[in-house]
Amino acid sequence: MILVSNKEILTYKKKSYRCAYGKNGLIKNKIEGDGCTPIGQFSLGRLYIRIDRIKDIQTNFKYQHITKTMAWSDDPKHHNYNKQINTSEEHQEKMFIKDHIYDLILVINYNINPTIPYKGSAIFIHIENNNYNPTKGCIALKIDDFKEILSTLKPDDKIKIIG
Repeated sequence: MILVSNKEILTYKKKSYRCAYGKNGLIKNKIEGDGCTPIGQFSLGRLYIRIDRIKDIQTNFKYQHITKTMAWSDDPKHHNYNKQINTSEEHQEKMFIKDHIYDLILVINYNINPTIPYKGSAIFIHIENNNYNPTKGCIALKIDDFKEILSTLKPDDKIKIIG
């Protein structure tokens, strides 16, 4: 189990890692665009990797290569809200980006099944931006810490975010 506290600490296998989370803190009743990270216990989803940038990954997860046409829908009115989509669709968060925060993405299964419009989308664990700046609602880790966790994390493990 991964545990994230409101002290910017992620704990996994009795080891603590510095992390960043939503710029507006942790919240029980998340809504789209609030800048908060949802509180609760969630399963983990698909792992996405920029294989043109990350080549030395050890993981128990099956992963999908991030391509230039991949995005995540953040439009609550769209039928693919909170799902991976093609970048030709509007209102989306591009996954293939210039900076490195999305070189490694692990989906947190928040608001996935069922998906409720306006309840929040694109909640991931991803790479932090070298300053641990707050996110739009995701959890962000240093790349080496993220890789270390992924080396033993299992697809049926959970993440618990506490306020």
